Amino acid sequence: MSIDPQRFVTVIDSDGKSVFTDDTTVPSSVPLGMSIHNVWGTADGTATVGAGLDPQSVPFPFFPGPGGHRVVVVEYPAAGGGHGPVDPEAAAQAAADAERDQPGLLSVFDPDDPGFHITDSVDYGICLEGEVWLVLDDGQERRISPGTVVVQRGTRHAWQNRSDSPCTMIYVIIGANRA
Repeated sequence: MSIDPQRFVTVIDSDGKSVFTDDTTVPSSVPLGMSIHNVWGTADGTATVGAGLDPQSVPFPFFPGPGGHRVVVVEYPAAGGGHGPVDPEAAAQAAADAERDQPGLLSVFDPDDPGFHITDSVDYGICLEGEVWLVLDDGQERRISPGTVVVQRGTRHAWQNRSDSPCTMIYVIIGANRA
């Protein structure tokens, strides 16, 4: 299933009434085969609400600093067949395209262990459709299926879709300080 997330944003107007300020379909980009919809983001620090404030989304860098938030929908493609040799030029171009479309996404990935990454954030991952495997650096893994909520607390991990169907996840990412 390919989705087109709809975003509705509310604010409090100058009369103290709740109103809609945004009603839009969230576009996607497709870095490295994943479809990513950047739904919303806040600046690092403490989020502010109140009358007369017109919020602006801060979707980048992809992973927020302490106190910043991001909401993204990620569609992982179905597992492919065998992979042929990697063309270095094509790989470099794919990485450049990913950094252009999703600034900050690739900086957290381990170049020596494809797919593994670590972020300074608390992430809430909610599976909507399909299945994906969450793999930890010690080899432990869990199958994530619709309705599963993963609370990821700054650990090294990878997401792997091993099925023949796409998987759709929603992530709420909250920037954190690493102790």
